Amino acid sequence: MFNCLICLTCRVCPIGLFGRCIFSSDATCANGTESCFKAEAQFNATGSFSLHSRGCIDSDLCGKTITGNLVGAGYTSTFQCCTTDLCNGATSVQLPLALALCTAVLSSVWGFWEM
Repeated sequence: MFNCLICLTCRVCPIGLFGRCIFSSDATCANGTESCFKAEAQFNATGSFSLHSRGCIDSDLCGKTITGNLVGAGYTSTFQCCTTDLCNGATSVQLPLALALCTAVLSSVWGFWEM
């Protein structure tokens, strides 16, 4: 637990598929974290599959685009930031865990066969 004088509250979504958050909550960011973010990782192999996330972030990553590899698939991730409580999204609809896992596995297999 941390002591926070003026802290930002952000929507947290570790992973979202098809615009829906799998597990979401609200969180008080660590002291010094200046922004909430929404991010999208677009996978190059599939072209139509993307992952979404939300949470707290340091302002130096705002507006940046990051590229990398995840399990052999290239991705491009962009970060959009805001600086007021819960500005990075409303409550989202929860997907059942089994559906989310099946979707992730199927998209991985699909990406493998596209190569």
